[in-house]
Amino acid sequence: MDLHDLADSLHAAARSVGAEITSPWLYLQLGLILTCAGIAFGTGAAVRSRIEMTSVAMGWPAPLRLFARVLVGSAATATFALLVVLARVVMVTSTWPSRSYLLSVAANLAFAWLIIRLVTSVIRNTFLVRLVSVSAWLVAALSILGQLEPAIDALDSVSVVLGGLRLTPLLVIKLGVLLIVALWLTNIASNFAESRITQSADLTPSIQVLLIKMIRLALMVFAVAVAMSAVGINLSALAIFSGAAGVGIGFGLQKIVANFISGIILLADKSVKPGDLVTIGDSSGRISAMKTRYISVAAGDGREFLIPNEDLVTQKVTNWTYTDKNTLVKVNFATNYDADPRRVCQLAIEIAATAKRAIKGKPPNCILTEFAEAGMKFALTFWIADPDGMDNVKSEVMLSLWDAFKREGIRVPYPVREIRIRGGALPVETTVEVSN
Repeated sequence: MDLHDLADSLHAAARSVGAEITSPWLYLQLGLILTCAGIAFGTGAAVRSRIEMTSVAMGWPAPLRLFARVLVGSAATATFALLVVLARVVMVTSTWPSRSYLLSVAANLAFAWLIIRLVTSVIRNTFLVRLVSVSAWLVAALSILGQLEPAIDALDSVSVVLGGLRLTPLLVIKLGVLLIVALWLTNIASNFAESRITQSADLTPSIQVLLIKMIRLALMVFAVAVAMSAVGINLSALAIFSGAAGVGIGFGLQKIVANFISGIILLADKSVKPGDLVTIGDSSGRISAMKTRYISVAAGDGREFLIPNEDLVTQKVTNWTYTDKNTLVKVNFATNYDADPRRVCQLAIEIAATAKRAIKGKPPNCILTEFAEAGMKFALTFWIADPDGMDNVKSEVMLSLWDAFKREGIRVPYPVREIRIRGGALPVETTVEVSN
């Protein structure tokens, strides 16, 4: 196209726009659209305030309740579309169809948005709903205006060639849409597989977590590969990025990769599993979840420690329930030298044997461990079936020991300090009170 043809095209477009702007039918259509929008806004507000979906849709199936909720929320859009269609029918019957073109476009855009909102109502993620709704409505708007093909050609005309890969805005948009759809379907499939695996009583908790992680990873890789192949990207063309990816993993992502591999190792060797009571450094609690990068240890007081998987592989870990949940509880105490050590041991054994959580098949034991400067030291040991709440058990036994010692007249030693003054006495102040 030469400059003369371009000038003619621009001149024709300018004349068309000028004729449209100066036409009174344009302003009539704009007035009708604004009037319909005002009526629709008021109608939508009235519908939302008068209809309580919780009581109206009670007992309905879940999909029907969701559809009704979205329909009530989009009452303004539906009202606007119906009013615009009615206005266009009146104008078509009374004048030329071309004079109501703007009303047709507005009605189609409103109906497109209403259909998109109803379709996207099945998506739970709010951000994803907005993204899909706006993107689909933009595509529908371009199609209604007849500008979809020119827009596609414009997006495909700009490109960047990397190796054997030709990247265009259109290709990136297609890839993004397909990835969103593929990952959404992958999430649904992985959640279904997770629900079936967790219901299986034949699999241990660690094997269940391992299978769930492997299925999620495999489905994600498969979804990405399918999406890239669908838009025409040859995976071999990405070989140029393998070196850079290796360097990035080696330097920037080494901790993430190490934690991921450590998580796989922990699940495979079953050294820890969900529900185990562990002590890692200064952190103690029960494992509530095992993630790709870390494990969550619930301390029992509302706190949860997020410990990287690598620390469980490289550091010392105490697993109280690794092979056996039976736990030996040790209570250290002392008495003065006036007490009979044999009677003290007998009392301690009787108290431990009557503890609520003590295992009856394993009798307690009490031994004299030391003749210390302040008194005799003893060690009482007994077994409980579960280490959870071990401090509470120790506290109950020690309180029972205190009560028994009070009854038997056994005293617990405490430090006594004597102060001796040589070479005189301390001065004593005397206060004399005089009463009237």
